[in-house]
Amino acid sequence: MTGTAPRDVERVYSTADVVAKLRRLADALESETSFRIQIAGERFRVPARAQFSIEHERGDGEEEVEFQLKWKIEETDSDDSEGAVV
Repeated sequence: MTGTAPRDVERVYSTADVVAKLRRLADALESETSFRIQIAGERFRVPARAQFSIEHERGDGEEEVEFQLKWKIEETDSDDSEGAVV
């Protein structure tokens, strides 16, 4: 994945889709395994070493909670054979 084009997308999913993704994500986090997820048509692997954070923002009459996974891109990240699809 090294050298891939920058990407910044936000996708709205149905409640049922979000629940299913979060359940599978929780299972992967709990078992400390990598997993694959598809967002807005692109599938990729999130490695077990990813750091998880939760952000809260308030302003302009709105509030936002953001769950975020972040990791450095390495050559081994291109291996899509590991982990469950989320």
